[in-house]
Amino acid sequence: MAGEQRLFIQSINPSTHTMEKVSPVPTDARWSLYEATLPELEAAMQQWGEPSFRARQLYRHLYSRLTSDIQAMTDLPGSLRARLLEETQAGGLRVVRERRTDDGQTRKALMALPDGVMIETVLMVYPERATVCVSTQAGCGIGCVFCATGQAGLRRNLSSGEIVEQVVWAARQVRAISLERSSHLNVVFMGMGEPFANYERWWDAVKRLHDPQGFNLSARKMTVSTVGLVPGIRRLSQESLPINLAISLHAPDDALRDTLIPINRRYPLAAVLEAARDYTERTGRRVSLEYVLLQGRNDHPDQARALAQRLRSLAVAGHALLFHVNLIPWNPVPGSALSRPERQRVLRFQQVLQEHQIACTVRVERGGEIAAACGQLAGVPGNKSA
Repeated sequence: MAGEQRLFIQSINPSTHTMEKVSPVPTDARWSLYEATLPELEAAMQQWGEPSFRARQLYRHLYSRLTSDIQAMTDLPGSLRARLLEETQAGGLRVVRERRTDDGQTRKALMALPDGVMIETVLMVYPERATVCVSTQAGCGIGCVFCATGQAGLRRNLSSGEIVEQVVWAARQVRAISLERSSHLNVVFMGMGEPFANYERWWDAVKRLHDPQGFNLSARKMTVSTVGLVPGIRRLSQESLPINLAISLHAPDDALRDTLIPINRRYPLAAVLEAARDYTERTGRRVSLEYVLLQGRNDHPDQARALAQRLRSLAVAGHALLFHVNLIPWNPVPGSALSRPERQRVLRFQQVLQEHQIACTVRVERGGEIAAACGQLAGVPGNKSA
């Protein structure tokens, strides 16, 4: 990109001993190629007087070869590359800062959108797979009391291209680490924002990532997390792609959930769980129920029993209960008066659920040293959580 300094500055954060990369944030008025579907690229090529197969070549570069430099697309004519450079760019997001921990296996990128608004994306690499946690909004309007993103408020929705680009960034990172592992990338829409509050653009991104002619990501390798927007749950049950669904509960009753998740007053627990049960009946797919544990607020064994009884009441005669509870010990957020539960309280909560035949696991957290764990993303430059 003209005028952009591509060289990163690498430093070590003395307080956490984690690596950081910082780069300038450029401004550019050219439109991102990741905002276009294949038919739209074909239409553009036709308008430019190019054969339609040029669009398919370009599409392969963007989604299969992960080419980041238009000049490197050498199977395209020089005249076409020149016009693409003049009027477009291979991506509108720019990494402003990258932080790493776990020997580089966990990476958080602070990214600038074309208008300067910031988001964060997290990549976690494991021996046999990798998972990227993707943002769908800049900030969030839900206002969950335990979440840094929710406390920051909503800046704006992301476009489908801005959502897709985060996955492309992760795929490039993984491919640089291991060509073999790049085919085992999982995408979780659990970063900044509520995906169902930006449903159209988010689903367009899902379809683009799934497209066999492009990124070709299996629907089973994508998971969306919602705080419980009932219309979104019901709409997802009608979609053709069988992506995975996770629903945030965080409380066994409305009185408590109202204080943790304000939108519970609009979509109370009974409505959320009814929609979840209907989803499992229609799709046959298991739903993950996320439960952030807060010391002294929602982590008592009696609350575990109440949750188990509530879930057991949803069982349909002759069918297995297609719910799995994912316990998440709260990750600290600057300025919050909440507390992370002691390990023994977490294990006792899990034990009670399992005694009531509720499938339950405790999430293995990564990235806490760089504020990249669940609920810690804020997307604010200079902020400790960034």
